[in-house]
Order: sequence, then structure tokens, then C-alpha cells
Amino acid sequence: MYYKYFGLVESPFSISVNPRYLFMSPRHRDALAHLLYGVGSGGGFILLTGEVGTGKTTINRALLEQLPENVDLAIVLNPALNAVELLATVCDELAIEYATGDHSLKNLTDALHRFLLGNHDVGRKTVLMIDEAQHLDFDVLEQIRLLTNLETDNEKLLQIILIGQPELTEKLGRPELRQLNQRITARYNLEALSLDETAAYIRHRLQVAGLPSGRELFSNGVVRAVHKRAQGIPRQINLLCDRALLGAYGRKLDRVSRRHVAAAAQEVFGAPHTSGRWFSAWPWLRILGGVCLGGVLLLAAVSFRVDLFPTPVASDAFPLGVNSAEIAPDIGAKTSENDPGRTDNQPAGWLINETFALEQLWRLHSDAPLPSGMCASLDSQLEVGGLRCLEGNAQVWDPLIALNRPLMLDMQTPERFSAATLVVVFEGSWAWVLGSNGLERIKLVDMAMAWRGTYRLLWQPPQGWSRPLVEGDIDPAVSLVAQLLANLDQQAEPLAKQRFTPALAQRIRLFQLQSGLTADGVVGAQTLIKLNDALGKGLTPDGALRRAQWLTEAR
Repeated sequence: MYYKYFGLVESPFSISVNPRYLFMSPRHRDALAHLLYGVGSGGGFILLTGEVGTGKTTINRALLEQLPENVDLAIVLNPALNAVELLATVCDELAIEYATGDHSLKNLTDALHRFLLGNHDVGRKTVLMIDEAQHLDFDVLEQIRLLTNLETDNEKLLQIILIGQPELTEKLGRPELRQLNQRITARYNLEALSLDETAAYIRHRLQVAGLPSGRELFSNGVVRAVHKRAQGIPRQINLLCDRALLGAYGRKLDRVSRRHVAAAAQEVFGAPHTSGRWFSAWPWLRILGGVCLGGVLLLAAVSFRVDLFPTPVASDAFPLGVNSAEIAPDIGAKTSENDPGRTDNQPAGWLINETFALEQLWRLHSDAPLPSGMCASLDSQLEVGGLRCLEGNAQVWDPLIALNRPLMLDMQTPERFSAATLVVVFEGSWAWVLGSNGLERIKLVDMAMAWRGTYRLLWQPPQGWSRPLVEGDIDPAVSLVAQLLANLDQQAEPLAKQRFTPALAQRIRLFQLQSGLTADGVVGAQTLIKLNDALGKGLTPDGALRRAQWLTEAR
């Protein structure tokens, strides 16, 4: 087969579901988070919709693998059933015994109710998953709604997941199904992949299939062609890439071209495909036409003596004739005794003494005086005005850029004197820094050699949080963390009270993956900081810049 020709060990674009090729884009992770949240919230309906081929089955597989051990699951894959047949299928899936000679709705419902009560008594949950639910008849949907009436005084006994195509949402929106629609506690529509996600998806599948390092089969331009023709739908991407690779293999080429994608689209989707010399020459004709047009315009400009490159005009910000050294900081000069931030032997305005840097960091967050002892030691638990100091270490800029919040960096001067730098916000390979010269934009490369790898920041922990929380912990802070996640997911009920449940741990892992953190399920300072950012709590980057500008003007 063609895959060996390209150095692969197996076909990378099979449309069969293979767990090894699981690719979770941000939107797939969001969908899974909604499902897991719904399973843990206790009763009601969860709705997952998406076009054919967007990855609903992938989400189902991921959900099955991550369900807590105390969950019993019934899956209905064939929704073309009447109400009695559906209830019988559910009982069969859960191994519930019922009278085989009497398949009445009452007998089947009573048997299911007894099972659900027994599960509840031993601390187990029951979940019913119905795939292709857009095909369910109205009377069957009404019977399914009645199943959620099976409950105790505190919670529903059955959680139902409806999975289907977008028309399922339209069906549930009809007036006769409004009672069911109102009981949906979590809903998510799985959309197609973006261009960047399509590129990552193709790259992921090729790597799993064993593509040798450094080899490229799909250029950026070809990926764009695939994304456009497949409309970002994973199943169509698989079909298109598989046929395009086969086309390149048939012509003994080492990579896929756009013409291979076009031909594959014609074969797979029936899309029109133009071939021949005129098609091949068309891009060159466009280029030639553009060159000719540009030449005509240039000659016209010269003929009428149009000044294409106007003489620079002086402005108040950058007057002409001023040497750059006159407006740049004096790197080698020592500052006067009146400058609170600078000390002798500190060669740049962004290198300031630690006390001044800490004071400015505090003032970015609060108008109150800097409390004594704040950030005095690594294990300090001092909390003032809801703020706590966090100290960390890093070898590269990436984790600091990911935090994207005011940071105090421990630095040293070229003469190896102790110093500090207060970064207000990162901006690509630059940083806005609040130093002795006020707010400045400095290149990271200029600060890199002086940074000692340690940083400090101020953050707002949940009230009562004092240590990292792990699954199984019983702590009042658990309920606060669960409520923060419920607010983020716009859900009415949190996943946990004071006990750190498996469902909460799984939701934490998904949030950590989305936030670029280690997905260990532990609720530490870094996770809570990211959660605060996601909820818009605390100092935002724009707010930090405005505050820094105000501090500069107030000096």
C-alpha cells in the first residue's frame, strides 16, 4: 500500500475509530467537559450535536474511557425503536431482569425504577446514552422525558445523554417538546475544525502512523486546500487526505500537491476539477498580468511626477535631526539619589532594586500600603486584602508568557549585583516593563542574560484555600473550586460539595489541558490562577497596563 512508500507503518487516514489516533481539538475538549459535567451534576438531559463527521463518536469514546468507576452505562445505537422497544433495550443493556412475557411500559418502567433505586443506595450512578437521537419519534422522546421523573427527594436517578445531528436541536425546540428541552442541563454543538486545527489534525495522524521526523507530505498551501474542500470536518479530511496520498503515490511523487487534493475532491465529493495546460498556466498568467499592470502604473506615476516616496515630516513625538542616543536611556549613567528605583551599578532603567520592584508590583494590585513580610519567603502564606504571593522558577520565557500577568523577576547586573525587573505584561518577544524610566517596552532577549530564573507574582486564592487539593480530599475549599468551575461552564449546580469527587477531578484535568498546564487533576496555585483568568477575576493585562501608566504619571 501507499503508506509504506511514504515511510509510514500504517494508513494514517482510515475513517474507522482508532483510540491511538484520538485528536482532541479545543472544541472537542470543551464538548467532553460539558458531557462529564452533565454526568457528574446528577440527573437531567445532556445534549451533544454536530454535523456528520465532526467527531461525535470520538467524544463518545473519550467519555466512555473517562467515566468514573461508579457509573453504569446503557448505550442505544439504534434509535428507530418505539417506546416499549427502547425501554426493553435499556433494561437489556443494564442487565435488568423483567418478565419476558409482558413487555408493557409499566412493567419495564417498574423494573428500571427498582434498578435505579438499588444503584442509588450503593452510591452508583446510571447513565443512558442515545446516539443518532434526531431519528427518535416524538412519542419516544416524551417517554424518555418521563424517565427523568424517576428520582429521590434530592436528585434524579437517571442521567440521559442525547447525541445527534443539528436537526435534533430544531426538533427539541418544537412546542410539544418544551418540557424535555427545559430539562437539558448541558448542551454543546460540535463545530468543524479551524484551519490551524486542521493542520494539527493532519500532522497528528501522520506522526501516529510513523512519519519520519523532518519529512513533510502536506505543505501549508495543501493543508489550506484540504481544509477548504473538506470544510474542516474530520471524516472528510480523512477521505480527502487518503485519496490525495494515493494520487501522489501513483505518480511516484514524495509529497501531495494541490492538484492531488482537487482530483481527490472530485473523486470523493464529486467536486468539479479542471485539468490541462490552461489550468496549469493560469497562475503564471495572473502573475504576468500583475507585473504588466504594475509597470504601467509606475510609468504613469513617473510621467506625472507623482512623489511615491514623500519626504519625512517632523512630528512632536519624533522630531527630525534628533540622534537616537538623545531619546534612549543613558545605559551607562548612574542615577541621582532622588531616583527611588535605581541603585549604583544598575545599567538599565528596567533593572531596579528589589524593594522598589515589590512595592510597584503591590501598587499594581492595591492602593493600600505594602504589608510587611509580603513575598518575604518562598513558603510565606501571608494573605492581605485577598492577595497572596507566589514564587516560582522557570528556565524559559514560555511559562511566564502563558501566565501573562505582572511579574517581579529576580535579576543581576553585569557586575553581579542583585536587582529586579517588574514585567507588567508580555507582548510576543517584547515585554512592557515598569522601571525607573516609567513604562517601557523592552526586548526579552535584552533581559534574558540578567534573569536568574526566579519570579514572583500576586494572586487571589479562593477564600479558605491553603494547600493543593487532590481527589478524595474533604475540605470547604473544594466547594468553592467546584463553584468556580460551575460559573465557568454556566451550570447551575457544581460538580462537588466539600468532597473532591472523581467528576470534579476529571473536569480539572480538562481545564488544565485547555490552559496549557500539566493535567494532573491537582488544584494548585497555577490552576487557580488560570481559573481566575478564565473567569475575568483579578487584574487583566489591559488593566495592568493602564495601572502602570497611572503609576508612571503619578511619580
